[in-house]
Amino acid sequence: MKAILALEDGTLFPGESFTGPIEAGGEVIFNTGMTGYQEVLTDPSYTGQMVCMTYPLIGNYGVNVEDVESPKVQVAGFIVKECCKQPSNWRAHKSLPDYLREAGIPGIEGVDTRALTRHLRIHGAMRGVISTSVDDAAELVRRAKGLAPMEGLNLADRVSTTEPYLWTDQGPVPVNLKDFAWPEGGPRVIVYDFGIKWNIHRLLAAQGFVQLTVPSSMSAAEARALEPDAIFLSNGPGDPAVVTGAVEATRDFCQDLPVAGICLGHQILGLALGGTTFKLGFGHHGCNHPVMDLESEKIEISSQNHGFCVDISGLNHLKMTHRNLNDDTLEGFAHRDKPIIAIQFHPEAAPGPHDSGYFFARFRDLVRQETGK
Repeated sequence: MKAILALEDGTLFPGESFTGPIEAGGEVIFNTGMTGYQEVLTDPSYTGQMVCMTYPLIGNYGVNVEDVESPKVQVAGFIVKECCKQPSNWRAHKSLPDYLREAGIPGIEGVDTRALTRHLRIHGAMRGVISTSVDDAAELVRRAKGLAPMEGLNLADRVSTTEPYLWTDQGPVPVNLKDFAWPEGGPRVIVYDFGIKWNIHRLLAAQGFVQLTVPSSMSAAEARALEPDAIFLSNGPGDPAVVTGAVEATRDFCQDLPVAGICLGHQILGLALGGTTFKLGFGHHGCNHPVMDLESEKIEISSQNHGFCVDISGLNHLKMTHRNLNDDTLEGFAHRDKPIIAIQFHPEAAPGPHDSGYFFARFRDLVRQETGK
C-alpha cells in the first residue's frame, strides 16, 4: 500500500505502509542504532515523534515480551528502509509489522532513509505527516504545519503514571498512599515518572533501592510526607521548560535530599538549580554517541535520546561532569556541595552499551554517605 511522508518544509518521501491504512503525524527524528528497535518503540521519551532508523534493515529478530521498556508502543510512527516480515530469532514472539499493527502505530518502508536523515541533519528535526489515504502533497504539508511544535509541549504529564506503584521483581504493583508503608529493604527512593524506562527501575533495584514511583504532578509536600531517603527524576518526552510543577518540587528537594536525574530528569534538575534549556537542531538519538566522563577522563559510548539541552554556564555551584564529544554539549553535571548528580544520556542501556552503568552505583554511594543506609 503506497504511503507518503510529508515534512513541514514541503519535502516528500514516498514509501509503502507495512501496517495497513495509516495516517499519523509528529516530529520526525532519526535514530542511529543498529539494533534495539523494540526498546526504541516502547520508550516513552519518543512520545509525539516519528522515528526514522538509519540502519537499512529493521525487524529481523522480531519482537518479544521481555525487552519492552513500557507497557505499550510510544512512538507516533516508524520509518525504515526495509522491514523484515519474517524474523529469525528463538526469542521472537511476533513480527515487527504485527506488533505495530496491533498497537495501531503506522509503519512505512521503502523510504530513502539516508536522504531523510541527511535532510534532518542539515535542516533540523521537523513536523511531518504519514498517510496512505491522501496523495495531495500540499494538503499533507498543510497538516504537518498544523501540528504543535515540540517546544512548549508538556508531554511528561501525558505519559506519567496516574497511580503510584512499588517496583518489584514482578514489575509495578499499584499502592494506595492513604495506608502506604514502605517495605523492608534498602534506602527509600521516590521515583518521579516523567516517562520512565523499566530498565531504570531494574538497575535501581540492583543497587538495593526500595522504589515508590509517583506521578509527575506530585507536589514536594506530598512527597516529603512519605519520608523518602532520596529522589530520582526519570527520563521523558517534551519540553522541560513547561514542566513547571516538577521544577518547583525539585527545587524544594535540592535543599536537603539526595537527588539524581536522567534525560528529562537531568533537564528538570538543571532548571531547578538555575540553568536554562534550549532545543537542539536534530537532537541526539542512538546508542553510539561518545561522551567523556571528565572525572575519570574515560570515553564512554552512550545510548541517547533527547532533543533539548541544559546550559549551566555561569553557575558556580554546578560543575560539568560529562561532555558530548560530537558537539561539546553538556551531558552531565553535579552540585559542588550537595548530593545531586544528573546525566543527559541513558546509563540503563536499553538499547545501548553498558559503559555508563556506574551512574546508579554513584547515586547509591551518595545516598549512603548522606543517610548511612
